[in-house]
Amino acid sequence: MQAIILAAGMGRRLGELTNGNTKCMLEVNGVRLIHRVLDSLHETGIRRVVLVVGYKSENVKELIGDKYKDMEIIYVDNEVYNKTNNIYSLFLAREYLTADDTILLESDLIFEGRLLNKLIEHPYPNLALVDKYESWMDGTVVTLDSDNNIVEFLAKDKFKYSDISSYYKTVNIYKFSREFSQTHYVPFLEAYCHALGNNEYYEQVLKVITMLDDSPLKALPLSGEKWYEIDDIQDLDIASSIFAVTDEERYRNISSRFGGYWRYPHLLDFCYLVNPYFPPQQMVDEMMASFSTLLREYPSGMRVNSLLAGKYFGVKQEYIVVGNGAAELIKAFIERHTSKIGVIYPTFEEYPNRSTKDMIVSYLPTNNDMRYDAEDIMRFFGDKDIKTLLLINPDNPSGNYIPYSDLLTLIAWTKERGVEFIVDESFVDFVDAEGEISLLRSDILAENTHLYVVKSISKSYGVPGLRLGVLASGDTQTIARLKKEVAIWNINSFGEFYMQIYEKYHKVYLKACELFREERKLFREELSQVPYLRVIPSQANYFLCELMTDKFSSKELAVRLLADHDILIKDCSGKSAFSRGSYIRLAVRDRKDNHKLVEALKGM
Repeated sequence: MQAIILAAGMGRRLGELTNGNTKCMLEVNGVRLIHRVLDSLHETGIRRVVLVVGYKSENVKELIGDKYKDMEIIYVDNEVYNKTNNIYSLFLAREYLTADDTILLESDLIFEGRLLNKLIEHPYPNLALVDKYESWMDGTVVTLDSDNNIVEFLAKDKFKYSDISSYYKTVNIYKFSREFSQTHYVPFLEAYCHALGNNEYYEQVLKVITMLDDSPLKALPLSGEKWYEIDDIQDLDIASSIFAVTDEERYRNISSRFGGYWRYPHLLDFCYLVNPYFPPQQMVDEMMASFSTLLREYPSGMRVNSLLAGKYFGVKQEYIVVGNGAAELIKAFIERHTSKIGVIYPTFEEYPNRSTKDMIVSYLPTNNDMRYDAEDIMRFFGDKDIKTLLLINPDNPSGNYIPYSDLLTLIAWTKERGVEFIVDESFVDFVDAEGEISLLRSDILAENTHLYVVKSISKSYGVPGLRLGVLASGDTQTIARLKKEVAIWNINSFGEFYMQIYEKYHKVYLKACELFREERKLFREELSQVPYLRVIPSQANYFLCELMTDKFSSKELAVRLLADHDILIKDCSGKSAFSRGSYIRLAVRDRKDNHKLVEALKGM
């Protein structure tokens, strides 16, 4: 068996990265794509490779040199690479294609070596490697029957997003028998080029062949093997994380992305915090029904959106400002402070990160559960020179919660001392409490103009992609100033529409929070069965857990979970105030996902 690699293209979409070299010479984590491919082929036992080159071909030949001494490498030059497409590159290599069984692949791929073994060892002689279609994929899409026969190479005008669950993306790696190339592929290839020209793709020939009643080509679906096609700079970035040199580097690369994990379809995200039971499908369907309109229409300005937010939370319009996520408002609000801020650690570090270290007066509870109450706060900060006090309630990452009545005490205490009081209640809807829990009330805000309440809509409402958050206060001057400082269209039409329709789903939301509290209880019981975890009680949608083992640190556990199970968790070792032990934070997801995490933890 031999291999044919198509490597003649210019890779224009990669911009300056391919100004002086072809795509196959790109480096991913220090290793060039062409070396990865040749090394993988060598490991399978293939000893003859036909390499079709064009753009900067001399660089490719010089790079490969005589590195692969026991592998015959034959170069085929496509001298009109800038006027043709890959169908012509394969046409130039057609004599080699009919000489032996062949692995055909493109040079802009990065993949696990076992993927080639799977293809070569499969007994069927003519196969196209395919993978389940994901929304981020681009390129040739096929449909299969129950026997993995390729029913159709889908034309772009026939592609329907409503049918993507049945679609497969070609990996652009094929196995052709010598007989198939002689009797089917090459005759059709020659006819196609003569009839329709050379500026096409070789898959077009396969599309014609699959229309035959006795098409000998089948698909071989992947089952989790890693691969990626690199067409642009974003692909290169993602490929670098998927194929990191070490597990630790992969964890660092993925966790530092801070989201966008739909590009990693097998990843289970226990790091970022959302409600797994809201929004309901009906609400999603309503937003999708208006998608085209919302995409094409400008959102309203701040006046209208603050009115919607006021309706959403039941406060006066002049008391509330809407942000592109709470993070936008935190930045704008905290950066204006020039005096000392009291911060309880550990905390959501977006707040102290927006200030300077010399402005932070920190309080760290001395107990192992990182618990504190209103009395502790007043006792510690009572003699401190602070002008602002920050409270995350429930706290992130500890899950500590100060009840509503005690919050009123803190409000009065800070008011008496002339201290601004910031309360972030992004997780308060998850608490086990009867009666009032939220400070988002016009009467409380009006009576306490030193009080500033922050709420992220992403967390408890399960819509982080909409980027919505609010800051509310009876200090109307500050609210008015913030409205002027943020962009006039700081939220998009989808976020505005969501706030517009939320009210009719409010009862569903309350039920979702009930379901969540039930799941949190079950999850805690399961986590408590993991012998090396000490689970700290939480009133939020996550658990802070201390590792009671010398087998691995929190970072090592996080790295192993990602490497072995594609599960991402929060390693707290990089956060302030965790010098006394090894801690992780685990988001609460649904029953199925939570159980999978627990089983993975037990197997460590």
